[in-house]
Amino acid sequence: MIKDIAETVDYLHGKGFENPEIGIILGTGLGQLVNEIEILKEASYNHIPNFPTATVEFHKGKLIYGILEGKKVIVMQGRFHFYEGYSLQDVTYPVRIMEKLGIKTLLVSNAAGAINLNFKKGELMLIEDHINLQGNSPLAFKGVEHLGERFADMSAPYDADINLKFKSIAKANDIKLHEGVYASVVGPQLETRAEYRMLKILGADAVGMSTVPEIIVANHLKLKVAAVSVLTDECDPDNLKPVNITEIIGMAEKAEPDMITLFKELIKTL
Repeated sequence: MIKDIAETVDYLHGKGFENPEIGIILGTGLGQLVNEIEILKEASYNHIPNFPTATVEFHKGKLIYGILEGKKVIVMQGRFHFYEGYSLQDVTYPVRIMEKLGIKTLLVSNAAGAINLNFKKGELMLIEDHINLQGNSPLAFKGVEHLGERFADMSAPYDADINLKFKSIAKANDIKLHEGVYASVVGPQLETRAEYRMLKILGADAVGMSTVPEIIVANHLKLKVAAVSVLTDECDPDNLKPVNITEIIGMAEKAEPDMITLFKELIKTL
């Protein structure tokens, strides 16, 4: 992997991706932040050596480099998922690349279902902790110790200072921002009623199919990390309706302006 990383980084340096400060991963239905960026360079995933390719139809596949609120950022417009058939090393490969390019902070967004029924669809949840239910780890491979400490500490995976800033920005802009625990499952099937009940018992406030692998690797690389979920549906096992993916994406897009405000205002302070 070390050789692959070096090859990818050399390619992106050659494309003009120089010294980004902040990395951003955009989740399902959350691609509009790129419209706020002064784009300097971009590269399609399928042109970047050793990069996976996004296979989900509503995920774009571009790495974007530019200026946002006066800071150099590198943005993943479209992420990778374990359910696409990739290994967790593939899923998190872009995080390793962004760190090698120079980022010190990683901001992540996702679409998630609300397990906590006090949370409503269209609202946002700041992730303060997570539960990894993907049955694997992106650090579970031979030679990981050459890329960072094998036994990565996860006692506080989300940066407390950044989370405090997010809460302050939400209050100042009248944005409903819950705080809670995100459970990451494999997918791509949605949960059964019994699984939603189990997740609630485990202490999850929201559930999704991403984010946790990237957070683990970011902690492995000693990056500052924060993540926000857009709650796209309410997972009430006693009143469960068939899932409508189009509706979920629509709800993410509806809530996206609030998330963009949070990210932009935060980046001003970093």
